[in-house]
Amino acid sequence: MKMIKSKHLYLIMIVVSIGYMLYVTYVNFIHDPQATDFLSHKTELSRSLNIPVWLNVMYVHLIFACMAMAAGAVNFAASLLRKHRALHRAIGYLYIVSVLIVCLTSGYMAPYSTGGKINSIAFNLVNMIWIGMTIAALVQIKRKQVNKHRKWMVRSYAFCFTNMFIHVFTFVLSDLFGVPYATGYTVGVYGTIVLNIALAELVIRYVYRKPTALQPSRK
Repeated sequence: MKMIKSKHLYLIMIVVSIGYMLYVTYVNFIHDPQATDFLSHKTELSRSLNIPVWLNVMYVHLIFACMAMAAGAVNFAASLLRKHRALHRAIGYLYIVSVLIVCLTSGYMAPYSTGGKINSIAFNLVNMIWIGMTIAALVQIKRKQVNKHRKWMVRSYAFCFTNMFIHVFTFVLSDLFGVPYATGYTVGVYGTIVLNIALAELVIRYVYRKPTALQPSRK
């Protein structure tokens, strides 16, 4: 029963990931490639915004965010780890590179965050936490600590859903309850940090609580 539940949870994660990547691609590259709607909420910025540069950075940010989401989702497949260890390792490095690029581009965009400095600080905090967790996962697998590696990867991967959760929070608060957009967005940013950490720990506690029988690669 626990294995079935685990498989169902993984399937749900795959469906959500694919759905969100398709949504992000449609909205940002087809429906509103100039991010007109999102940029309309960036009022009273403390520094001038070079829109063409910001848009190009955002495109890179979104592309590598989707790559990180896809790579992480694929690498949680138990069959891939059992049967294709070299591929699992290569995808893992792709995930690391993608996370680093996402955080670097986020660092550029942070000073222009909707809601001002309070959200800029939060995004920089997320970048540091995410990179730290990803490096921790890499260090643990280098030490042949498979179970610790898996737990840190769960914590790291949870942050792939940061943008999705922020927009869900913002939509519920602003569109459904009439909270001012900037306020809803700010609540969404900080609420998402807490939610990411909580969801990761729940998955570790109830899905991955038993040590894996897999042995670390000798390579």
